Amino acid sequence: MSFTRITAAEAASLIKHGDNIALSGFTPAGTPKAVTAEIAKIAHSEHEQGRPFQIGIFTGASTGQSCDGVMAEEHAIRYRAPYTTNPTFRKLVNKGDIAYNDIHLSQMAQELRYGFMGEVDWAILEVCAIEPDGKVYLTSAGGIAPTAARLAKKGIILELNAFHSTKSIGLHDVYEPLDPPQRKVIPIEKPSDRIGTIYLQLDPSKIVGVVECNLPDEARGFAEGDPVTDKIGENVAHFLMADMKRGIIPSTFLPLQSGVGTTANAILAALGSNPEVPDFNVYTEVLQNAIVGLMREGRVKTASTCSLTVTNDILQGIYDDIDLFKDRLVIRQSEISNSPEVIRRLGVIAINTAIEVDLYGHANSTQICGTKMMNGIGGSGDFERNAYISIFTCSSVAKGGMISAIVPFCSHIDHTEHDVNVIITEQGVADLRGKSPVERAKTIIENCAHPDYKQLLWDYLKIADKGHSCHKLSAAFAMHDTFLREGDMKLTQFGQYVH
Repeated sequence: MSFTRITAAEAASLIKHGDNIALSGFTPAGTPKAVTAEIAKIAHSEHEQGRPFQIGIFTGASTGQSCDGVMAEEHAIRYRAPYTTNPTFRKLVNKGDIAYNDIHLSQMAQELRYGFMGEVDWAILEVCAIEPDGKVYLTSAGGIAPTAARLAKKGIILELNAFHSTKSIGLHDVYEPLDPPQRKVIPIEKPSDRIGTIYLQLDPSKIVGVVECNLPDEARGFAEGDPVTDKIGENVAHFLMADMKRGIIPSTFLPLQSGVGTTANAILAALGSNPEVPDFNVYTEVLQNAIVGLMREGRVKTASTCSLTVTNDILQGIYDDIDLFKDRLVIRQSEISNSPEVIRRLGVIAINTAIEVDLYGHANSTQICGTKMMNGIGGSGDFERNAYISIFTCSSVAKGGMISAIVPFCSHIDHTEHDVNVIITEQGVADLRGKSPVERAKTIIENCAHPDYKQLLWDYLKIADKGHSCHKLSAAFAMHDTFLREGDMKLTQFGQYVH
C-alpha cells in the first residue's frame, strides 16, 4: 500500500479548533516539527480574523520550539500534558492562560488509554522509514507513540524525517502493555532485555498522509560543569562508593538513572572518571551526551532509555557508529522506561535534581515559591519512589546566595519524606535512611546547608513546636516570604512570624 504524500500545511489544515493531538517524541528528540509549526500559523491566521483556535496536546515529555514554543506564542494551546521546558509556554501557564496537567511520565500513555484526558483526535508521529503494510520505524525517542497511534480516532499523520538515519532501525523496543485487568508482568530483568518489536505497527487505513521533511532535533545543549556541579558529582560518587564498600550496594554495582541537565552530566562524568566505580549499566528515561561518551569508553556497558536527548553531533555520531551501539542501546516507550515495576525489580539507583528540599526530606522539583511552574515533575517521581536508593541533588544556594535550597518547609512538595533517601549538595551528603524527622533535620542542616544559612535553619528548629515532626506553622514559610518581600532569604527574622 502506498501512502499519500502531503505538505506540512496540508496536514495542519486537518486539525480543527478543539481537537486533541498526540505526538511522538520525548523531550525535543523524536517530536514532530513540520506540522506543528504550520498549526501555529493557522492559529495566527484564525486569531487575526477574530475566530477561536486552540487545541489540546498530549506528548511523551517536553517538545521543542517548533511545537510548544510557536504554539504557545500563537496562543494555540488550550490544554497540555505532561511535561514541558519552553519558556514562553511556562510564562503562559503561570499566567493561567494554558490548562497544564503535570503528571508522572510513566502514567501518561495509560491515562490516555483509560480515558482520563478525553479523546485523541490525531496522532502525529516522526519516523525514519515506512513500510507498505503500516510498519513504521521511530526516530530518536519512544514516548507515547503506540498509544497515540492506536487511540487517534480521526487519523495518523507521519512526518518522514530524512534527518534521522535508517541505520537507527533496530534500536527501538516497541511494547505497549495491556490495561488492567489483563496486564501482564513486564518481563525486563536487566537493562538490555528486549521484549517488543523494532517497529511500530500501524493500521494502514488510519494513515491520512506522509509529510516528507529534513529537520534536525531541536536539541538543547547544557552548560559546562562549574565548581559547584563538579563538587556535587564528586559527592555523589564518593557516597555510592562508600555504600558499595560497606555492602549496601552489590560489588557488581546497580543500574543508574540520572535526570536532565548540567548537574546530571557532572554526576555521570564524576562516576565515569572514578576508578573505584565499576563499569555499570544505565536504566533511565533520558540519555544525555555524558552517557554516550561513557559508552564509547566502555564505562557504561548497556543503556536503556526513552530518548536520545543529545546534541545533534552526538546523535549523528551514534548513527555513524551504529555497530558500536546497536547491541548496547535500547530505546523504549516512556511507560516502560519509567515503569515502577521494572525500576524496583532492577534496583535502579535514581539521581534527580530538586529546586529545594526541606528539613524533613521533602523535595520540590517543580514550583518556584510554591506557585510558579518551572518545568514539571517529569519522571523523577517514577524513579525516586521506586529506586533502590533515591537521591536528590541541588546547589545549596541560588540567585547569588539570596535563596537557600534548604528551607524549613518546601513551598510545594513533589516527593515526600517517605520517598527520599539521600540529599546531596556541594556542601556534603545527608543520608536520611533510618532516621526520625528530627534526626533528618539535624543531618540536613549540618551536611547540606550553605554556611550563610546554617544558623538561620538551626534557629527555626529551636522555635519549632515539638512533635513527631517539629514545625512552627506560622514561620514555616518565613524564608520564602522574606525573599518575596525583600529579595534575600538571609534577611529572615523568625521572631516576627512566631505568634
